[in-house]
Amino acid sequence: MEETHNDRTEVRDLHYLQLLRTSFPNIASAATEIINLVAIMNLPKGTEHFLADLHGESAAFQHVLKNASGNIRRKVSELFKGRISEKKIRELCTLIYYPEEKLELIKASEDDIEDWYHITIHRLVSVCRDVSSKYTRSKVRKSLPPEFSYIIEELLHERTDDIDKADYVSGIVETIISTGRADDFIVAICHVIQRLAIDSLHILGDIYDRGPGAHVILDTLRQYHSWDIQWGNHDILWMGACAGNNACVCNVLRLSLRYANLATLEEGYGINLVPLATFAMETYGDDPCEEFVPKLLKGNTMDEKTKRLIAQMHKAIAIIQFKKEAQIFKRRPEWQMEDRCLLDHIDYRRGVCVINGKEYAMRSNNFPTINPDNPCELTDEEYQLMEKLHHSFRVSEKLQKHIKMLLSHGCMFNICNQNLLFHASCPLNADGSLKETPLYGGKSYSGKELMHQIGMLIRAAFENDSDSNLRLYARDYFLYLWCGKDSPLFDKSKMATFERYFLTDKETFKEEKGNYFQLRDSEEVCDRILDAFGVEGENRHIINGHVPVHASKGENPIKAGGKLMVIDGGFSEAYHSETGIAGYTLVYHSRGFQLVQHEPFTSASEAIEKGTDIKSTTQLVELSAHRMRVADTDKGAELQGQIDDLRQLLYAYRHGILKEKK
Repeated sequence: MEETHNDRTEVRDLHYLQLLRTSFPNIASAATEIINLVAIMNLPKGTEHFLADLHGESAAFQHVLKNASGNIRRKVSELFKGRISEKKIRELCTLIYYPEEKLELIKASEDDIEDWYHITIHRLVSVCRDVSSKYTRSKVRKSLPPEFSYIIEELLHERTDDIDKADYVSGIVETIISTGRADDFIVAICHVIQRLAIDSLHILGDIYDRGPGAHVILDTLRQYHSWDIQWGNHDILWMGACAGNNACVCNVLRLSLRYANLATLEEGYGINLVPLATFAMETYGDDPCEEFVPKLLKGNTMDEKTKRLIAQMHKAIAIIQFKKEAQIFKRRPEWQMEDRCLLDHIDYRRGVCVINGKEYAMRSNNFPTINPDNPCELTDEEYQLMEKLHHSFRVSEKLQKHIKMLLSHGCMFNICNQNLLFHASCPLNADGSLKETPLYGGKSYSGKELMHQIGMLIRAAFENDSDSNLRLYARDYFLYLWCGKDSPLFDKSKMATFERYFLTDKETFKEEKGNYFQLRDSEEVCDRILDAFGVEGENRHIINGHVPVHASKGENPIKAGGKLMVIDGGFSEAYHSETGIAGYTLVYHSRGFQLVQHEPFTSASEAIEKGTDIKSTTQLVELSAHRMRVADTDKGAELQGQIDDLRQLLYAYRHGILKEKK
């Protein structure tokens, strides 16, 4: 291999090269690795998928992963258009998404199953070959199930149109069928196609709340090959509950009861709600609790007795929540949130609430657990209830495991391939400059450093070896992140939960959005944020979720001249009527960005039986002037660093600075 100028540069870190020599002991091994890395640099960029605000919609989420946001359907159509019917294309796609279930239906109806096996296996191999084409053989091999690794690899790299190999390929397929392994092989190769269709997955927060399957989503991610998350406000709420913040525990329970969604709590994490139900029936048995009747989503039917019990539980935990929140707000006066201690502002005799000197009528005035002289004090019964609920969250092994996953795969922000990812906002002043926000110890931060320090604070809440005062502050701070005015995960004037439950004047419901949401259409402001985070390049972007885009009203998710993309399109069923759609996926492949807009998902069973898919429309956001390669990505920069180091090692070998080993 010819030496370059870089090879001849001074070897600056001999100790590092000595360590590198343990993996590449001679010129041959180092040169081979350089050749391998340079080849990888010239492959097409892998496909990244960005999702936000899943809110427990596990069935829709899993389907989007299985169909790669419509990418698999597109590839199948391109491969077989004009060769097989639209019905056959649809059936093949459904088989790829749900191989186990679809196979059972096909075997029950197919007259000549062996012929079907022959045809289908060849088609699946063609699809697999297409989705694997942008990866090295080594990477594909690592994605293959061990029991079929050799067979799939052989089929991917041999073709029936090669006369010399036609019988070889046919013999492999015939033997798969004759040995009774066809079903297992089909299932295996379908999962490989799903795996290779998405190279990496970015979730911009809010896995939890509203929908019934947050725990299912996290179980799915636990097995997923490459993913990261930028924490959302609803994730932070559950993380706070897991860390022992009782105000967060109350909020988690209240939101679950509000949507009559107890599956994640009871079935997912084994949270015992019997003590809460018992307390609620005893305390609010004569209260109609009209403000707390749950919002039932489609398909969630409930008899009146159950609905009434949930309303009682809902009110019981809401009152305790307002008490626990007030205790923290008073303990942390530096947050300037004592005005949110609204239980202190009620005239319990007259049934009015006084806010900023103005009286507001209340919907109801039945507060049997409140002492007007000390409204934020828990009764003995409430205290004992919270002890039980706190214990239930702390000892839930599965919840603890899932929160550890969020900590290990997550952070407040991420910078990936010139894209700045965070869930909601970056606090700004009215002039668009970055806002200084105080944290523990009174020191203030803004922008990237603010996000980093918040992330460190969150982790401190789970570290037993951290300073006890810091740990207690960090545990309290989950509440500020949930509802604090300058929280990057909230960024509103207030969270009007109390007002919406108890006050009649809708003017009090207003939550003024922070400056980020007022200014984010400005290219200048977005550039300022990108500069502050150190994001460089001509095609750099901010990608957010958090605030649903009202597509039905003509709102565009692409803002600030393409510098900002907001991809919360309402995955949660609770938002479907508001947004008019059921979520976005932003897809970033080697040709550029595509925004996929999804219609509501029906069900997996309907997809299996009828071949229905999520109806999606694709909008081209930004096309690259050239097909992007691995060399154009963050991974490419990392590989280039490795190549430079290996060239230094070659120089050291060739000039006798280091001796080769056999």
